[in-house]
Amino acid sequence: MSAYSETNLSSGERPREIVLPARTAWPLVLAFGLTLVFTGLVTIAAVSLLGGLLSLFGAVGWFREVLPHERHESVPVREEVIVIATERREVARIQIAPELQRLRFPIEVYPVASGIRGGLAGSVAMAAVAMIYGWISQGSIWYPVNLLGAVVYADALQLTAARLAQFSMLLLLVALTLHLTTSLLVGLLYGTMLPMLPRHPILLGGVIAPLFWSGLVYSVLGLVHPLLNARINWWWFTASQIAFGLVAGLVVIRHTPVRVRQFVPLAMRAGIEATGMPEEKRDKGENR
Repeated sequence: MSAYSETNLSSGERPREIVLPARTAWPLVLAFGLTLVFTGLVTIAAVSLLGGLLSLFGAVGWFREVLPHERHESVPVREEVIVIATERREVARIQIAPELQRLRFPIEVYPVASGIRGGLAGSVAMAAVAMIYGWISQGSIWYPVNLLGAVVYADALQLTAARLAQFSMLLLLVALTLHLTTSLLVGLLYGTMLPMLPRHPILLGGVIAPLFWSGLVYSVLGLVHPLLNARINWWWFTASQIAFGLVAGLVVIRHTPVRVRQFVPLAMRAGIEATGMPEEKRDKGENR
């Protein structure tokens, strides 16, 4: 606390000057000297010697400023009248178009059931394209099934193409589990993503997203699993992904969207009568 504070604050008078710690440059000299000390460790000893001398002088000079009594200096008080004025008579609010809000915070989303149904329908379409590829390239619909099962059961990749074209119950169960799980997860993702793409959702979700996903898998699989990467026909793989995206997207958008109750408190969503809830918020929640 400044030297004037106890006397002037008790009497209620405005101070004409305040007493502050005196300014000094010795801390800068000490810091520069320490910098030279460590710089000399990677250059020459003379730099460290110079830094040591500066550090010593800086420390002694700084200590003499504060010991045995700290030096002070008086600073006059200048009163300044600050006038806060504004030409606005009300708070300016940022106007955001509804379509811009919908891009980030969708007003309506599709129900969870639409994502599940879309994922199942898309899985059938993707499996159909994959089986057509197996029948054309290897003369067997089991070739792409066994190839998908090889993602987990890697020993299957050691088999010849003729063996991969034969039926295998183990690889069928593994491939079926992977296929259904992935399809359901991507279907749920489509149910959440498509409301954020109000323009051309089928083009973005059914063509662009599968192309992006196929390119990502192609670039990663070559590094992670090169043997499996060599056996995949990427043209047919991309076609199966597009088939999934188109069918899943069409199934999802056929459902009726559900309004998102973003501004409704948790107590109202749970049906609890909470005291002290603003009427304005309650009305907004009921309208939404």
